[in-house]
Amino acid sequence: MSVTGRALRVGLVCPYSWEVPGGVQFHVRDLAEHLIGLGHSVSVLAPADEDADVQPYVVPAGRAVPVPYNGSVARLSFGVISATRVRRWLREGGFDVLHIHEPASPSLSILACWAASGPIVATFHTAMVRSRVMAAASTVLQPALDKISARIAVSEEARRTLVDHLGGDAVVIPNGLCVDRFAAAQPRPQWRGSNGTIGFIGRIDEPRKGLATLLEGFTLLLRQRPGVRLLVAGRGDVEEVSGQVPTEVLESVSFLGQVSEADKAALLATVDVYVAPNLGGESFGIILVEAMAAGAPVVASDLEAFRAVLDHGALGRTFPVGDAPALAATLAELLADPAERARLAAAARIQVRRYDWSVVADDLLAVYETVTLGRPPVVEAPRTRRRRWAGPVPG
Repeated sequence: MSVTGRALRVGLVCPYSWEVPGGVQFHVRDLAEHLIGLGHSVSVLAPADEDADVQPYVVPAGRAVPVPYNGSVARLSFGVISATRVRRWLREGGFDVLHIHEPASPSLSILACWAASGPIVATFHTAMVRSRVMAAASTVLQPALDKISARIAVSEEARRTLVDHLGGDAVVIPNGLCVDRFAAAQPRPQWRGSNGTIGFIGRIDEPRKGLATLLEGFTLLLRQRPGVRLLVAGRGDVEEVSGQVPTEVLESVSFLGQVSEADKAALLATVDVYVAPNLGGESFGIILVEAMAAGAPVVASDLEAFRAVLDHGALGRTFPVGDAPALAATLAELLADPAERARLAAAARIQVRRYDWSVVADDLLAVYETVTLGRPPVVEAPRTRRRRWAGPVPG
């Protein structure tokens, strides 16, 4: 229930394709299921094919199209058909509160902002450097963003991006995690290397995820520690990536492809060290939190968002962004020191509890209560003429 003990009807809007795994999608999914478990009524509107195999609480809003966004490729829905489905969902929902994720993205989120009136909460997930395109788009976005009752950022980096690009401010409430799901994961002995095991999870053909840096660093590490193994999980063209790695190194690398949630947790429980070699564009780092929950010591690139999650070195090690030799040296030192790995893992497992949904959802429900107190439910706003937004995607 909510902090006042009443059940709420909550509408969640996910801007990215429900059929393609990603941090925002997982956040929305886990939030929806946690709220349902507390007795609230939840409906999620997300881009997905009409015949897609989705959870009962998900309403597909149609196929998404791939669009370059913030150094990645986002799959978004935008247009007349999507707008019509948004309005129908709002009419039928009778929501006490509408919670929109990434409201500045050219997808269902901004359409829902335009189409709704009433208690609206928005969560900003993105971190990026100053963007002239985003700044220019802000004049078009502002009338919709002004309707938002409460703004949330998942990190200080995401909050700063909001302030710099769109103005206003936000309360910081981090991404949530089902900590016990990862803490209970069991290692897979068949995945272990004879001289240590390292893990990576992410889109392998997306440069900003930093796999190229990790592979270069792993090549150097392998010369010092024969028998060490690297597990790589995630979508992407394995042939393209592996073609850039020496054959003798590939023998120690296992490409697992896109893995299930259970396999991801098992991988994190198996490795001696989890590496996040990302090059930028990260607002939080949920994979670091997942690794910590599973008991894996973390080595991450020295991004501000990652430093915050690792409590500036107290819960994990960092290395300069893109510096493969420094990564190799850090890994060699940590793999040779099991006592330090155990210390980091123990400290992280205690601190990671602050990200559990039992904590994060309470903070979100407090925001819901604030914006809904004494206000009527969300309704479809009257149609008005708006300036057409047909420009490029911000990034």
